[in-house]
Amino acid sequence: MRKNFLFITAITFLFACKGKSDSDNQKLNIQGTWKLVSGTITDKKSGKTTPYEMNFEMIKIINDTHFAFLKHSLNKQDTLGFDAGGGSYELTIDKYEEHLEYYSNKNWEGKKFDFKVSLINDTLVQSGVEKVEKEGIDRVIIEKYIKKK
Repeated sequence: MRKNFLFITAITFLFACKGKSDSDNQKLNIQGTWKLVSGTITDKKSGKTTPYEMNFEMIKIINDTHFAFLKHSLNKQDTLGFDAGGGSYELTIDKYEEHLEYYSNKNWEGKKFDFKVSLINDTLVQSGVEKVEKEGIDRVIIEKYIKKK
């Protein structure tokens, strides 16, 4: 009887002291403010890859549950050159899934976008598919961000 009590106590203690799972320990820390420094678009239909023109600046802000991005034209005369959006996200190890809840173009709202992310020092790389049927968009994007201090 005493052996059973000790065994049950030991098992209970082990489960009570269990820390984070391995997947929690491997999750990337992507929280912060990120500045886009480069990107490419590959159209899935044509296969053509085009680098971002970078005639704009963009930041992405990520907290523990949500993301937001702000993008504006570098052309001072372009008064309509502003774009923004955001929503919630989920991160599992290196799988990053955005749920776009707010965006100036309503055809994009409610969409889910799956990306793979990698983090090396202060550089975040995000790659995945953007597919928005109502806009005729089906492309692979790769974006590189630098963490702002």
